[in-house]
Amino acid sequence: MPQLPETIVLHGHRLSFLDRGDGPVVLFIHGILGSQHNWKHLVDRMDETQRVIVPDLFGHGASAKPMGDYSLSSHAATLRDLLDRLGIDTVTVVGHSLGGGIAMQFFYLFPERVERLVLVASGGLGREVSPLLRSATLPGAEQVLSVIASGWVLDRVESVGRTAARVGWKPGADVGAIWRGFTSLGDRESRKAFLATTRAVVDPGGQTVSAHDHLADVRPIPVLLVWGTKDRMIPAWHAIKAQESVPSCRVELFEGAGHFPHLDDPDRFADVLADFIATTAP
Repeated sequence: MPQLPETIVLHGHRLSFLDRGDGPVVLFIHGILGSQHNWKHLVDRMDETQRVIVPDLFGHGASAKPMGDYSLSSHAATLRDLLDRLGIDTVTVVGHSLGGGIAMQFFYLFPERVERLVLVASGGLGREVSPLLRSATLPGAEQVLSVIASGWVLDRVESVGRTAARVGWKPGADVGAIWRGFTSLGDRESRKAFLATTRAVVDPGGQTVSAHDHLADVRPIPVLLVWGTKDRMIPAWHAIKAQESVPSCRVELFEGAGHFPHLDDPDRFADVLADFIATTAP
């Protein structure tokens, strides 16, 4: 029977997370508008040989959405506190998009706790980012978002999607994941948390946080970068550029995949991740 998510209170707020399996620990960190759901398929693949920790970040999923600090450092500190509460010393960290930025910040702040680093279509490796996220930093974004994410609009978009599906349209992984994210923005607290999270790392010109100045200064560990060649959110050439900072990192490009390569080709992603963990020493 599938194990249900657990809840603990950190810093006075409820944090939801999944804790499955036994063995070396892998910590999965989702991206903006994401949740535990983005990694669900990997839990079943890995929990026989690994202990898998999958939290909903504050401001996302079933976790609380408090007013306050949504910076990379704040998220990293929360994950450190979660691991402390669970009695876990070291982990392999897997981060997608914003979660990749958080993973790198976690490594920068707490390097002794990271065995390996896996960055999936990661933020923090270049200025370029989708206009969709840049628009969330503009004045009036909250008012626009409240209309777009209203039940009235969402119902009509879903109706159009159902009609298109009947004539053969099949949404890709990016469409499905982003749509799930937008449907989570129906309440004001979720929208405020989304905007605060986005504005902590993006401005109207693009990403504002870069890891390139820091990665060369930390101790070397195994690093894997996974990207979709057709990522329209963060361009795939950021993975190649990252090799300038970490020449020894391994890069896996998923041909034809978008911003969610772990959802576009979940079996390949699971195999790549398992091989990376098995063939690298912590």
